[in-house]
Amino acid sequence: MKRILVTGGAGFVGSHLCERLLNDGHEVICLDNFFTGSKSNIVHLLSNPYFELVRHDITIPFFVEVDQIYNLACPASPIHYQYNAIKTLKTSVIGAVNMLGLAKRIKAKILQASTSEVYGDPEIHPQPESYWGNVNPIGPRACYDEGKRCAETLFMSYNQQNQVKVKIARIFNTYGPRMRPDDGRVVSNFIVQALKGKDISIYGDGKQTRSFMYIDDLVEALVRLMNTDDSVTGPVNLGNPTEFSMLQLANLILKQTGSKSEIAYFKLPQDDPIQRKPDISLANKLLDGWQPNIPLQDGIVSTIEYFKHNLSNEIK
Repeated sequence: MKRILVTGGAGFVGSHLCERLLNDGHEVICLDNFFTGSKSNIVHLLSNPYFELVRHDITIPFFVEVDQIYNLACPASPIHYQYNAIKTLKTSVIGAVNMLGLAKRIKAKILQASTSEVYGDPEIHPQPESYWGNVNPIGPRACYDEGKRCAETLFMSYNQQNQVKVKIARIFNTYGPRMRPDDGRVVSNFIVQALKGKDISIYGDGKQTRSFMYIDDLVEALVRLMNTDDSVTGPVNLGNPTEFSMLQLANLILKQTGSKSEIAYFKLPQDDPIQRKPDISLANKLLDGWQPNIPLQDGIVSTIEYFKHNLSNEIK
């Protein structure tokens, strides 16, 4: 049994990770300021004697004795991370400094949840970890993109200068139950609109692509990455290399929901990437043959069921 700290533990990814770690027999401390996290995501864990919930913001130092730290705290959807750009940057940068300082003091292993957004609007396709990215440092997405890039720099510097045991995961689009219906991400947007019979909002011509990974596949990869040899620092791409266009995704969701919604087209937001696809050969090599196992067609079904249940009072 290990004692493990999960920052952002009441969020979409964090809550699934907390659940998995508890099921694996560990003691889990869930840290969250509830800006985008929700108690409803972890309420079913509160009765577990090995689970502890702490309301805390990682821009303020936190002191605890643990063996491992998963640093997931940061709003991850454009609507939420652009709401307060300075706060988003502080969470990524100051939060990383605080968690790395903690890991250094207590000699804990620490994993950073980075993002495919460090690649910006990529000029190389698919994106390997060696690609430096094409990011606008003063654009509307920069608070998230550059905050995560700086966090990666901090992690590598703490590793090289202070021998902190670090792991960096570059996470590509992930979906599944416990996504927020108002987070503005394409999967939740399309499902909520379809269930409510509203127009499906597609930005641009709908031909831009993303690669969608189901939450269980991501959690499996995170746990495997955390438990690799100390020589493995990353960054490591974690994503599903199967590409779908926005139109393909919209039509799949319309079919699975049986919705009569129409597709409506809007202007593409500034700096929105045209394509995004991970090269996961490194993850496959380092993480005992890891690759996503859950196809989009299957994962979408359980995600739709989650939203049906949680939006039952709003769906007419």
